[in-house]
Amino acid sequence: MYMLSLRAFVAGVVVGAVVSGGVAVPASARAATPILVAIRAAHHPGLDRLVFEFKGALPAERSARYVSALVADGSGLPVPVVGSARLLVRFGGAKGHGDDGNLSYGPARRTYALPGIIQVVNTGDFEAVLSFGVGVAKKTPFRLYTLKNPSRVVIELTTPYRTVNVKSYFMNSANFNVGRKPYTKGVVRPVATQEPAAGALQRLFAGPTQGERVGLHFVDSKATGFSKVTIKNKVARVYLTGGCSSGGSTFTIADEIVPTLKQFSSVKWVKIYNPAGKTQRPTGSSDSIPTCLEP
Repeated sequence: MYMLSLRAFVAGVVVGAVVSGGVAVPASARAATPILVAIRAAHHPGLDRLVFEFKGALPAERSARYVSALVADGSGLPVPVVGSARLLVRFGGAKGHGDDGNLSYGPARRTYALPGIIQVVNTGDFEAVLSFGVGVAKKTPFRLYTLKNPSRVVIELTTPYRTVNVKSYFMNSANFNVGRKPYTKGVVRPVATQEPAAGALQRLFAGPTQGERVGLHFVDSKATGFSKVTIKNKVARVYLTGGCSSGGSTFTIADEIVPTLKQFSSVKWVKIYNPAGKTQRPTGSSDSIPTCLEP
């Protein structure tokens, strides 16, 4: 469980702040474009810290602000990220690739098992403008600052709420591939105490962390998320969004959702609805899946 007094952040809170690197200089006098070489995130008392490390100088411009949705630079297409709120982080005068065109900082999409920060995903890297979306559990104050030697841009997101550890269940690929049960494995996630079931499902859709991807896999069955989850009279009802298809497989997202929700004493039965709001057995004391999740 984590608590933090917001007073400590009053002087440093930045919501939608832009920091400029100073007076512009002629192109001929500029140093090489800073290259992003690492992204790190970790929890500290009362906050999650996200660090972008650059080779060379700091980016000339750094900004972060909450947005209602993320879109890819250039194409304008939506960029999905798991979270109840989204931060858009932009670096002007920086890039995230080498001369060979390969990413210089690792995976373009990554998941974290932290109270606040859920996912970080690249949304653009074009003409020396580099941007990322950060999916967070709650919209809370944050601050942005820089460090040198090495060059780093740091975002500290406050986590002024209590959390409880729950489990999200993913496919255990090693077991499934040889027909050895259990086919799922639960991994621990800290979620807000107010809605632990919704929090566990949210972390399920975020997928495994980089370290967990050796052996664990999120089977989404073409669903992109869920619009709501309700629990009443021991029955949990989950409403999927996006698509819905088993692809002919005997293992679907239902096999991950059911144990994720049945870990709670308030849930005995789980009914999963397709994006159109349909399930095969909407009433009665039984589990239920939509037809689209049948093999």
